[in-house]
Amino acid sequence: MIVAVLFTGTALAVPIVRSAGSYRTAARADPSPVAVATLQTASGPLTPLDRDFVKRVRLAGLWEIPAGRMAVAKGGTPEVRTAGQHLIDGHTDLDRAVVDVARTLGLGLPDEPSDQQKAWLKQLDDAQGPDFDRLFANIVRNAHGQVFAVVAQVRAGTQNSTVRDLATTANSTVLDHMTVLENTGLVKFGDLSGPPSGTSAPSQGPSQGPSQGPSPAPSSGPATQH
Repeated sequence: MIVAVLFTGTALAVPIVRSAGSYRTAARADPSPVAVATLQTASGPLTPLDRDFVKRVRLAGLWEIPAGRMAVAKGGTPEVRTAGQHLIDGHTDLDRAVVDVARTLGLGLPDEPSDQQKAWLKQLDDAQGPDFDRLFANIVRNAHGQVFAVVAQVRAGTQNSTVRDLATTANSTVLDHMTVLENTGLVKFGDLSGPPSGTSAPSQGPSQGPSQGPSPAPSSGPATQH
């Protein structure tokens, strides 16, 4: 009977020991929720904000490349068509980079735009002539202004060298796109949104930017999601 009791005690203890062992390293490093959510990689710590940023870069290309194609196809001025080509070229290169980064870091990526981004694309698809040019310039420029603040924050603060390199590339791409969109002469600066608030933490949803709903930008062009 003593042997049976000892065997039972051992059987109960083994799962506890194994469970404790599986969490021991993380608990010793830092038991805080932030530390648990931060992954250790060969290129440095990978924070929730880092991961959110990588997904946002992917989402940007998923809607801005189609938007750029629309601008090239039906833009009413050379400046709008030029801006569209810059979107295609810049996000094609950036998308290749973000796919490589995700593979290196073991991250999953979205394969279609968010609901809000789809709504913007529908607005652009439905618009024609000067209305299209105005919507294109303002929706896309405002989205770039929003993400520019996030790119800067990640570039300045990330401890992950792979994410830092991506943020450096994204910074140049976003700045170029903002410039060519402004060169259309159609951007209404007074209607642009300010820098997003609370950018020190990732979005609550699947990395779809400050606004999660499918509400499209007003016809004046302000937008909140890159």
